[in-house]
Amino acid sequence: MPSSLPILEDLSGDFILPLLTWYEQHAADLPWRQTRNPYHIWLSEIMLQQTQVTTVIPYYERFLAKFPTIAALADAPQDDLLKQWEGLGYYSRARNLQAAAQQIVKDFGGELPQTATQLQTLKGIGRYTAGAIASIAFDEHVPVLDGNVIRVFSRLFDNGEDVTRPAIIAQYWAMAEQLMAGVPTGQAGNYNQALMELGRTICKPRNPDCEHCPVAKYCLARANGTQNERPVKAPKAKTPHYDVTCGLIRNANRELLIAKRRDKDLLGGLWEFPGGKVESGETLEACLARELHEELGITVEVGEFFAKVQHAYTHFKITLFAFECVLAPTSADPTCHECADFRWVSEERLSEFAFSKADRKIIEELNERPRRLL
Repeated sequence: MPSSLPILEDLSGDFILPLLTWYEQHAADLPWRQTRNPYHIWLSEIMLQQTQVTTVIPYYERFLAKFPTIAALADAPQDDLLKQWEGLGYYSRARNLQAAAQQIVKDFGGELPQTATQLQTLKGIGRYTAGAIASIAFDEHVPVLDGNVIRVFSRLFDNGEDVTRPAIIAQYWAMAEQLMAGVPTGQAGNYNQALMELGRTICKPRNPDCEHCPVAKYCLARANGTQNERPVKAPKAKTPHYDVTCGLIRNANRELLIAKRRDKDLLGGLWEFPGGKVESGETLEACLARELHEELGITVEVGEFFAKVQHAYTHFKITLFAFECVLAPTSADPTCHECADFRWVSEERLSEFAFSKADRKIIEELNERPRRLL
């Protein structure tokens, strides 16, 4: 890609106006587009990070019903917050959202800042999210650059460079800035949403719908027949896999022991059946006994195998092996050495706590077992 981009001057008017017209006619009817409430727009942008629109909608609506204001979010117990986020994944988003809400209450009088520069001082808000909120909620003339926009630009300019390289990302931001200069006053939010909508619905990762693209005549990749080869990304490294164990540990009242993960850990703030990753050369049973002693200071007798769960995270995959366990007669009481908290809870009360998807599958199996015995 050349360092200077003269094509942008030609695109500024001819490209932007058809795109805005298309968006006005075809924009999806989404709940966060029915409001100018900055809090609602901020929430939608955070939820939409790495998550599909159809998945987000019910979470968005339930979340606002539970936490209708920034102040309510700031004051919410973390367990309540994560319970509302349960299943949406990337839980640091929820923790950062609350931390930002607390910043807003403390430093901005409970009102979301109105500029992209100020928004980037908040926890969990980077340049893209700040630009989206500032342009959509406050009509600030700032660009956005997410995966959808990168894909549109890579095809528009038929760019064969690796779009994961920081230097190329910097050039795309420069392109976004230059194009934004041609956006009519009052249309910054619509333009940014139009670009993202175009990438989501027309300029899709595979088999883009070029026939219905409002700016197809400006697309160099389409002209060169390379649209399915753009964007270019370096091959992904092989996804690592880990075996993980967890224990279903019951007390005399048949209550189960659950532990809360520390905020600094993966899935921080969520509850889990305690256990951990199997080390090389270690049996599942030995791993579980070791992890329970290190995490909670308890000694257990590992009993019957209960269930196996396969789960994929963003950067790795796991196989989770669950075992029935009993506390050894000589075991000390649980104490959090590598967790934030622990509880003894009945199976019926497990639904009150926020668990990861993998642990939730174990709970589903617990719920199914009695039915199978009937």
